[in-house]
Amino acid sequence: MYKVILVAVDIAQEELTSKAIRQAVQFAKVSGAKLNFIHVLPISSAIINAYALGYMEIKDRATLKAEDDMQNLLEPIDLPADRLGYTIAFGSPRDEIVSRAEEINADIIILGSRSPNITTHLLGSTAAGVVRYAKTSVLVVR
Repeated sequence: MYKVILVAVDIAQEELTSKAIRQAVQFAKVSGAKLNFIHVLPISSAIINAYALGYMEIKDRATLKAEDDMQNLLEPIDLPADRLGYTIAFGSPRDEIVSRAEEINADIIILGSRSPNITTHLLGSTAAGVVRYAKTSVLVVR
């Protein structure tokens, strides 16, 4: 069924992330798939602070924090370590998720999403963008 599953997580949104992880782990256990996680740090938040500390310093600090958070997120997952991996990226969440899925030949992308409201319909959301641009199946978990 699935060999490679990409799980897009937002480590700042525990509820969305935990729902997506639960679904991904179920799929992985049934199919024997590898789980690859991605967390994208929007570049705009780094640029805002770049004037004070310098872009590379902000990027390095954000990456270290995100890596610690990702390791804590993966630790309780009941799968062998060789079936788990993660990536931290900077940029547009939609673009980075779609690009990573292509790089690893993901069979499916799993990500969480909030219930839609007028803001997400007018401005778009990460989930909507991934669904629109991904070349593979996408499961949006609510």
